[in-house]
Amino acid sequence: MKNKLLISVLAATTLFSCNTTKKSEVLTDSGLNPAHFEIEIDSVKTGLFVLKNKNKMEVCVTNFGGRIVSIMVPDKDGAMRDVVLGFPSIQDYIDNPSNFGATIGRYANRIKNGKFTLEGTEYQLPQNNYGHCLHGELKGFQDVMFNVDEIKDNEIKLTYHAKDGEEGFPGNTTCSVTMHLTDDNAIELSYEAETDKPTIINMTNHSYFNLDGDPSKDNSEYLLTINADSYTPVDSTFMTTGEIASVKNTPMDFREPTKLGDRMDLDDEQIENGHGIDHNWVLNTKGDINKICASLKSANTGIKLDVYTTEPGIQVYTGNFLDGTQTGKNNIIYQFRASVCLETQKYPDSPNKPLWPSCVLLPGEKYSSHTIFKFSAEK
Repeated sequence: MKNKLLISVLAATTLFSCNTTKKSEVLTDSGLNPAHFEIEIDSVKTGLFVLKNKNKMEVCVTNFGGRIVSIMVPDKDGAMRDVVLGFPSIQDYIDNPSNFGATIGRYANRIKNGKFTLEGTEYQLPQNNYGHCLHGELKGFQDVMFNVDEIKDNEIKLTYHAKDGEEGFPGNTTCSVTMHLTDDNAIELSYEAETDKPTIINMTNHSYFNLDGDPSKDNSEYLLTINADSYTPVDSTFMTTGEIASVKNTPMDFREPTKLGDRMDLDDEQIENGHGIDHNWVLNTKGDINKICASLKSANTGIKLDVYTTEPGIQVYTGNFLDGTQTGKNNIIYQFRASVCLETQKYPDSPNKPLWPSCVLLPGEKYSSHTIFKFSAEK
């Protein structure tokens, strides 16, 4: 269980916005009430920040967990649809611990047994997932308050100062994410970090995409494409084995557009270990931000999401642990596999696998990572 947050509700009179002050009763295009995002956590005010572009695309962000709360994009008929899971208030995020839309850190994904050694010192992290450390929890970045450093009509910069020893990680580390909405319907995510002591860093975004704009439907009809010839197999505790395996002649071969439903329930050890798909792919793009690393498409709405990244890997998670116990925006119950997560990252457990791309950040260096979620609509 995550640590409970000490929360004091503040009577808010000012609406946090990316452009000008508005009345709290004015809803966003996605139907969110900004007043429901106005409280105080750990002495920092929370708010809902609305980014827009010339195409009327809308992205709503909160500084609690650096979360994307909603993304409104046009479908093939021009209708606007909200394509991510989330909750309608900050209190709902507190009462229903989740990674919906969150900025993940310090280390996204799993670290074996919650341990790693850096420059001769062994560090013990929380063991919150099958004995491993997952997403930096017990209280990872998804549960902290980010400061709003910059805000524009189409951009927001959020910063968090992680203390030395926080959740077991070394180094006072300043981490930031800048979310920029472009006029070609792309969300550019730029991560940076600096530290005063050798540490590890691996940040990502954990949006749960439902390209139907209808979370009552599962993802079985979605077409997934991954630009990768290999992936990192996992054991029954979701931990990478250390092997980099070819996708050829396996259910993990998504080099051509493939229906998710054709793969997720096959009689295959890796599918069983992941309870579906919950794996990291070794990208052929090799950090080239100009090359598509993965694509997801709904034939129903025509909405397509292309992903670009400077990272070496991408974790694809198909919502296998959604179980109908969480009710999100518009009172829709989030059922089994109602979404797909596309988490750009270093490979899982990289701190314990020295031959894999390094996640080490040293004093005087700057961690930099860039990911783009680009939306389009096809007939």
